[in-house]
Amino acid sequence: MNTTRALQDSATMLDRNIRHTLRSPDTMIMTVVLPVMILLMFVFVFGGAMEVGPGAYIDYVVPGIILLCASFGAATTAIALSTDLAEGIIDRFRTMSIARSAVLSGHVAESVLRNLITSAIVVAVAVALGFRPTTDPLRWLGVFGVLAMFVFALSWVAAALGLLARNPEAANGFTFVFMFLPYISSAFVPPESMPTWLHWIAENQPVTPVIETLRGLLMGTPIGNSGLLAVLWCAGIALVGYVAAGVLFRRRTSV
Repeated sequence: MNTTRALQDSATMLDRNIRHTLRSPDTMIMTVVLPVMILLMFVFVFGGAMEVGPGAYIDYVVPGIILLCASFGAATTAIALSTDLAEGIIDRFRTMSIARSAVLSGHVAESVLRNLITSAIVVAVAVALGFRPTTDPLRWLGVFGVLAMFVFALSWVAAALGLLARNPEAANGFTFVFMFLPYISSAFVPPESMPTWLHWIAENQPVTPVIETLRGLLMGTPIGNSGLLAVLWCAGIALVGYVAAGVLFRRRTSV
């Protein structure tokens, strides 16, 4: 099957997954409302007690909130794919003349698109609450590029976890680490404020350079080598997730 046909099949799977999301009220609510609630909680509940520099706490925390919500959104790929397996729709796809890779790429593409839209909503709400980014149109493109890269990488890992899990409930449990990592990073407080051992973890895990890159693009803070580290981390995670998802998909769908 040629590349053009595979891309067409992926587009068909993307359309199918978008329709499923739009027809699922609980998914839509969790996708849009939960990120806004998390933003409100950190700004109004914790914001008054936080001192992270000369600027307002909301300017510091919004990049972390965006990444936390993107992590949550990417994790739902595991549940969606596990649900497809449990309901037998994957077996129906196998009887059709479509590229097998389209099933996985359709889920990943839908995750990237959905999370970019959700991130835009979170930013709009943050601006209404007082967030004042100092970026320009070119840097805005960089922000969404970094987000797309991060969600793309996590979505492939989530796809692999969804294939590894035996049911959607297990898939949901496997993705817990996606929501946990941003808390041990520079998302909500500077790593320097953490104990020495935790500071080291926060500085050397994949989420921190992505957040620092987003913060630099949005607020004009120094990025340093965070941009390069973010690209390398995302590329490595995406490669591992892609290979693992491909292997597990073949095993789960073999006769």
